Amino acid sequence: MRGLLQFTMDLFEGLGSEFAPQPPAPPKRAKKPKPPMLPPAAVAPSTPPSPLTQEDRDAPPAVPLSDTLTLANFVHPQATREVVLGSARVAYEFKRGKRKTIGFLVGAEGLSVRAPRWVALRDVDAAIREKADWILRKLTETQQRHARVEATRIDWKDGAEFPFMGEPVVIQLDPKHGFASVGGTLDAAEGDGPRTLRLAVAQNAEPSQIRDAAQAWLMRQARRLFIERLDHFAPRLGVSWQKLSLSNAATRWGSASADGSIRLNWRLIHFGLPVIDYVVAHELAHLRVMDHSHRFWETVESVVPDYDVLRQKLKDEAVPRWS
Repeated sequence: MRGLLQFTMDLFEGLGSEFAPQPPAPPKRAKKPKPPMLPPAAVAPSTPPSPLTQEDRDAPPAVPLSDTLTLANFVHPQATREVVLGSARVAYEFKRGKRKTIGFLVGAEGLSVRAPRWVALRDVDAAIREKADWILRKLTETQQRHARVEATRIDWKDGAEFPFMGEPVVIQLDPKHGFASVGGTLDAAEGDGPRTLRLAVAQNAEPSQIRDAAQAWLMRQARRLFIERLDHFAPRLGVSWQKLSLSNAATRWGSASADGSIRLNWRLIHFGLPVIDYVVAHELAHLRVMDHSHRFWETVESVVPDYDVLRQKLKDEAVPRWS
């Protein structure tokens, strides 16, 4: 009986455990979303170079560092000493003489330094370094001007071109005509094209012959025009000029003497009339004031109000190289 009762209780315990309320299950932790799996090709890829654009192809190549460290060279042909100023090597002409101070001159050939006999070389070097900014600026300007002049070098042949009074002129060799013993004639322009200078020179002439014929014609035009402009400005300045000479100086456009003698560079004929007038008035003004004082520039301004603009134009514009 007891065994039967135990069996019955065991039976109901098994049934009860099946239907009895279960203890609440512990709350499930929210799982963090896993990052999306990248395809194998996207894992730490090596970025391919972007295709070159036309702008990239046209861009100038990078300048090597060694090139940026190269010193600029300014070498005078008669250099006896040199110094490094900033990023430039300056080889200069050095001379001693009877003077009281150290002098500097930057010309077409480079830097020239003059010093008294008693000045030590270390003091000369110190003076050069003190003037370094001015020296380098002038040397650079001179070098750039020389490059512009070289770019205007004329190839003397049929069809050569050069400026005449600010306008282009083209040479045409015309040996059949004597042009009334003046060597050439300037024809009127056709349409928007340049004027033609016909020269009585053979087609097979040497470049030097063509150059000499063109120079002779230009010098005749220069003398005629200069006399006309001298006669125009002299009365307005209250002066009288006595003699005109044509010069061929490399760096000087004109000069005047107290006796009324005027020298003008014939190559001024390449410039337009306003620039020519400035130089003519400048030299005539020296017959009243023989220096470049404030009173002198006032005298020039009285007849050429924009002389400062024309003066700068004379410096900036490159005229043909004739040598």
